[in-house]
Amino acid sequence: MRGYLVDSFTDTPMSGNPAGVVLLDEPADAAWMQAVAAEFNQSETAFVVAGGDENSAKPLRWFSPTTEVDLCGHATLATAHVLAGSQRFDTRGGELRCEVTADGTVEMDFPLRPNEPAEDVSVTAALGDVSPERVIAVARSGTDLLVQLDDAGLVRELRPDLSEVPRITERGMIVTAASDRPDRDFVSRFFAPAVGVPEDPVTGSAHCSLAPWWAERLGRAELVGEQVSSRGGTVRARLRGQRVGLGGRAVTVLEATLTA
Repeated sequence: MRGYLVDSFTDTPMSGNPAGVVLLDEPADAAWMQAVAAEFNQSETAFVVAGGDENSAKPLRWFSPTTEVDLCGHATLATAHVLAGSQRFDTRGGELRCEVTADGTVEMDFPLRPNEPAEDVSVTAALGDVSPERVIAVARSGTDLLVQLDDAGLVRELRPDLSEVPRITERGMIVTAASDRPDRDFVSRFFAPAVGVPEDPVTGSAHCSLAPWWAERLGRAELVGEQVSSRGGTVRARLRGQRVGLGGRAVTVLEATLTA
């Protein structure tokens, strides 16, 4: 089996979000895939059945180092990049479609995640030394919690208490603010210690929540988000009814043969 390490949502190696990609000839045992994902030790590793009928959706599953997840953007982007062409994937998050443009950008079609107000949730402990008056809004988005702060610099400098994050959200906490750059619409960071990812460098699935959140506030359907982790990355988002188009580049940095 072939294995890859791909940096997603970037065109510069050693930046963006690294994902493992494993090409399978047939479906594999979940326990084995979980062990391989732990060995790769990336925020997500994708396992795709690459053979079979070219006209059928390819089975695709994603695993963090500790658990299987329902939806992952950057590892889907990495998989489409490795397979190099238009793809349909059959996943726990539904059927996902990817198109690769002439310049290598991967355009992904993902389900929109609506946001519901969550004023009853206290995020004070999880946000560390951020004072409560800096919090603009709190919302639930599926298994994530979305927190809007009043300043992009505050998002960049945030040092959350990761032991408190699982107390307020099932999967992860998205922290966001309006961008302070003219070529970006918003900034964000994503923390998911409950699934073995203290901080994810660039999170495609979080933008399924961020896109409708900022589209409503900025009054337009096409947006550019910047995830301001230490590695950083850019996600282009477009609302399409109940779907979100996510676009980004990717770079393969390692190709190997799995022997176990």
